[in-house]
Amino acid sequence: LVVAKNDRAHRQLQAQFKARTVYKEYLALVEGTIEPAQGRINAPIGRHPVERKRQAVLPPDPHTGKTQGRSAITDYYREAVYTKTVSGEPTVARFSLVRVVLQTGRTHQIRVHFAWRKHPIVGDTLYGYRHQRLPLERQFLHAHKLRLRLPDTLAEREFVAPLPPDLARVLASLRQD
Repeated sequence: LVVAKNDRAHRQLQAQFKARTVYKEYLALVEGTIEPAQGRINAPIGRHPVERKRQAVLPPDPHTGKTQGRSAITDYYREAVYTKTVSGEPTVARFSLVRVVLQTGRTHQIRVHFAWRKHPIVGDTLYGYRHQRLPLERQFLHAHKLRLRLPDTLAEREFVAPLPPDLARVLASLRQD
């Protein structure tokens, strides 16, 4: 969350976001082992054609071949793979902790892109699984790092938010591979 103290600062911050010069990094726990270990998801996002409250990766228009939706680019880096034996199941669940860097900022972009890649965010019942395999009351998606220029001095500053305790507890309950 970025708050401007005055109109001039607000305009300067707004210009940085519009020019895409603000560095935004997130941490997310996704279902499965994401491959490759790092990559770029470049898939346009727009309103879901049926469920209007959701966003979706949109295919090209079948008649014109033109891209539908707006450009959306997400870079990711797999930091770790975790496993957990799910009670009552003979299988082992796998999860990937990913560092996510946004190149664009679309509504629900991270959630939509990872669900589209078949690796939904843990705890996301809108784009992911209705019945979650980990005890979590919210999505495992955390705004971890923000880098921008301060409006008054134009000095570049980086702000880092540590993983909240509830998300850290989830990771601690898993076995890292």
